[in-house]
Amino acid sequence: MWKELVRLAASTLWANRLRSFLTVLGTAVAVLSIVAVVSVLHGLDKFVAGQILTTGSDVFTMTKIGFIFDFESYLEASKRRDLHPEDAEFLRERLTLSSHVVARQSTTRTVERGRERAKDVPVWGVGSDYPEVGDFPLEGGRHLSPADDRGRAPVVVIGSRVRETLFPNEDPIGKDLRVAGHRMTVVGLLTARGRGSSGDSKDDVVLLPMGTFRKAIESRGTVELMVRAADPEWMADAQDEASLHLKIRRGRKPYEEPDFSVVTDEQVLALFTQATRLIYAALVGIVSLSLVVGGIVIMNIMLVSVTERTREIGVRKAVGARGRHIVIQFLVEAVVLSFLGGAAGALLGAVVAFAVGRFSPLPAAVQPWSVLTGLLLAASVGLFFGIYPARRASRLHPIAALRYEG
Repeated sequence: MWKELVRLAASTLWANRLRSFLTVLGTAVAVLSIVAVVSVLHGLDKFVAGQILTTGSDVFTMTKIGFIFDFESYLEASKRRDLHPEDAEFLRERLTLSSHVVARQSTTRTVERGRERAKDVPVWGVGSDYPEVGDFPLEGGRHLSPADDRGRAPVVVIGSRVRETLFPNEDPIGKDLRVAGHRMTVVGLLTARGRGSSGDSKDDVVLLPMGTFRKAIESRGTVELMVRAADPEWMADAQDEASLHLKIRRGRKPYEEPDFSVVTDEQVLALFTQATRLIYAALVGIVSLSLVVGGIVIMNIMLVSVTERTREIGVRKAVGARGRHIVIQFLVEAVVLSFLGGAAGALLGAVVAFAVGRFSPLPAAVQPWSVLTGLLLAASVGLFFGIYPARRASRLHPIAALRYEG
């Protein structure tokens, strides 16, 4: 019986192809939203976790401002005194729970070599221990050394994208370029690392010794202090120790609030996770609205179908069909209609996820649970909104139905 009911439902819907197509659009959009958005957000979670958590769970950053989203608080924090490279040396000599302290300062500048030019390239001034607190694998050459920093040597380590722009098809090691008009020699080439959490290329970077950076690029401005705990289990204690010494360095009492911020990769990831939860909540609202609209459309179409097939219903009841048979027949049609919309939405969502994974750095992939959820929701909507038309059809009197002229 069920096979016959599904066959009848399919033939009825096929006979009204345009109407059926327009009806499934609402459900298709809802399921498309579920599958595509969940796939993209899942890929974004993996991507951001992989890109943010590059310094390790035992590294924290001490900054002037940190993460502040209130404008008034930001203005107040901007009045804090700058951090300086000397603060890194001060902490390095006193910290017992941390193994490395590295100062870092960044800006953007034009980098040139002959007629080739790269604008707005991130330029970093870093302490010589920078490989110990970040992801800086070398493809060739060497890292910046303590002697480079002390002597303010005009040397740089460049990312692979800078190499592609300024040194296409040649080894850049030992060759010169100009950073903000200053001549520098390339001593190292970083391995390609892809894109960062903000979407910018991590390979589009030029690293200078901090001394050179402060002499030639930015003589003022605040720095960040990257600190690696000697043991991941000492992370919290290492932060407390570093904060205490830096407060003393900056003339504050140990019990006073710090005039700087301490940031970890986990905090950044937690902020992102909180944002994605809000997106998921918004998705629930959008999908719910789409499903309600799609369900109302299905109910209206089924009511029209009941009116158009009044004589058919009368014939079926005259030859022995009971009310429950009519109810099941129309419910099956409603479920098939909504299920087709769900299947179309799942297919389109998979296409969107594939396109995002193919043409963007996000490893977006269809999540089976999102497809199953979308199909179940679609079928449930058809079942719920098909009950009223089905019951209305089952209550038609056979004699009145047979006399109906339409």
